[in-house]
Amino acid sequence: MREVFYILLGYLSGSILFAQIVPQKLCHVDVTSAGEDRNPGTFNAFAAAGPLIGTLVLLLELGKGFFPVHLAMNHLPQEDPVFALILMAPVAGHAWPLLHFRKGGKAIAVSFGVLLGLYPALKPVLLLAAFYLLFSLVLVVRPHLYRSVLTFLCFAIGCLRTVMFPAWKLGCLGISAIVCWRHIRSGEREPLTFTFLPAFDRIKQKKDKKEWER
Repeated sequence: MREVFYILLGYLSGSILFAQIVPQKLCHVDVTSAGEDRNPGTFNAFAAAGPLIGTLVLLLELGKGFFPVHLAMNHLPQEDPVFALILMAPVAGHAWPLLHFRKGGKAIAVSFGVLLGLYPALKPVLLLAAFYLLFSLVLVVRPHLYRSVLTFLCFAIGCLRTVMFPAWKLGCLGISAIVCWRHIRSGEREPLTFTFLPAFDRIKQKKDKKEWER
């Protein structure tokens, strides 16, 4: 019964779409109308409501994934296969919320929150962050849809080798599947591009421009 409680707690927590509620209540902004992808997510909260509200939304989105998982960590054996469902529950709640089942988000921020909930184990969240940085700064993948899908696919593969418990591995695979599905179903279809170290290209262009101006 305790396992069911934490699964429900995680799902209900994930179902609270802070990225939609907070800007709407504090700024009278509907992020689903402001964003091109109509996603009730943290990125659109930053874009539509500004950095202050966006930061508040980010913390709340992380928290709704963190607290149910961290509470379960302290009360349940993590080797139990059911723990995989506890990890997936907040992400599933955000993707398919209770009151707006067909209008959920892409679940990136809450996924980070869930992985932070595994503290003091930091490998999973650092692995996900590392792949996001890799595909955002080094080998830049555009558009964001493909970047996120590739990130979570690599994260899922990496978890099979680095994550401690089988239940955690299964949970990370489930999280990745949910996030990838939500992105693929978003309907965005832009050409896929890869750019290697674009920051260095910009620096080189500026340097060449200065030399030419001399």
